[in-house]
Amino acid sequence: MATSPSPSPSPSSPPMKRLVFVVTEDWFFASHFLPMARAAVAMGLSVAVVTRVRAHRAVIEATGARVVELEAERSSLNPMAAGYAAGQLAAILKGLKADIVHCIALRSILVGGTAAAMAGISGRVYALTGLGLMGARADVAGRLGRLALRQLIRGPLASKQTRFLFENPDDAQALGLDPADTAVTIVGGAGIDPAQFSPDPQPPSPPLRIAIVARMLWSKGIDTAVEAVRLARAEGVAVELSLYGAPDASNRRAIPEETLRSWSRDGVTWHGPTRDVTGVWAEHHVGCLPSRGGEGLPRTLLEAASCGRALLTTDVPGCRTLVRDGIEGVLVPPDDARSLSAAMVRLAADPLLTARMGEAARRRVIEGGFTEDAVMRAVSDLYADLLRS
Repeated sequence: MATSPSPSPSPSSPPMKRLVFVVTEDWFFASHFLPMARAAVAMGLSVAVVTRVRAHRAVIEATGARVVELEAERSSLNPMAAGYAAGQLAAILKGLKADIVHCIALRSILVGGTAAAMAGISGRVYALTGLGLMGARADVAGRLGRLALRQLIRGPLASKQTRFLFENPDDAQALGLDPADTAVTIVGGAGIDPAQFSPDPQPPSPPLRIAIVARMLWSKGIDTAVEAVRLARAEGVAVELSLYGAPDASNRRAIPEETLRSWSRDGVTWHGPTRDVTGVWAEHHVGCLPSRGGEGLPRTLLEAASCGRALLTTDVPGCRTLVRDGIEGVLVPPDDARSLSAAMVRLAADPLLTARMGEAARRRVIEGGFTEDAVMRAVSDLYADLLRS
């Protein structure tokens, strides 16, 4: 376990309050939540991040936070493995003398909430970044899973000082919570910096150039987009689809690389992962995410919107929180390649409409509470409220 030093208070000052983030993977925290760590440090909190460490320790420590390593496999909710991890984490939380434990995503909530209860820490933030497969399933198993989760998170894992942080109101309601409840805060995902993700001029058209920047998972509906492009091109429409992202080896819903390579033909190209997201949007007209559900608020849509690109996505929680059909883009039913293809045909036929939607998408980010500053203010207020209570 390696840590970076935290500033020491002067003898006359009160002891620093301690905030501990619990998150399964360092890359996930680095890609989405660094601003939260910086905001907490700016409040004068001593901040630690407990996570599985791979390649992102330095960038997390650059915020002023400590990094504490906990090796745990995120792909499994096996009760034995989760119980063992909770015991390890409880010891870490006691050692860090945490005042607030901020658990990010479902597995961290289950493990971190159990650990916080074991360690006697009542200040808890449960940040649900989407319900995943459990949220996407409409069958009996999905409904029972959501019911069990509701009873657990609002029952034995809850304290009087538990606060819930959601990225869309649908997830709050799925857990039986009123989005207007004082214990609930709805934020615009992890927020986006509109100065970093700024618009470039629209590229020439035709063809209509569509991109998906995401992990290559079946749950993201990548296959639906590929089929939709095939259908549109079969009608003679000039449309191209670029796929940016890698399969996630820790996720059982990862699309095999051989499948991605086989899709790279007839107007579809898989480019692999990219670090130049703004460069991608400079070369494309439309940001697409045909998710099957379970999203919180997809960062890829925020990035495309901030870059002034029209959005093409599905009418599922999270996606529809950002995108209003016909304004910032087009919403279609999940798993419906024909509807997705028809939307592509519509946008390809009207470049001015596509550009107007892109302009509206950027305004939505700036004015709708989806900026990094707006999200950090909300989270800072949540911490301040917990520390007062």
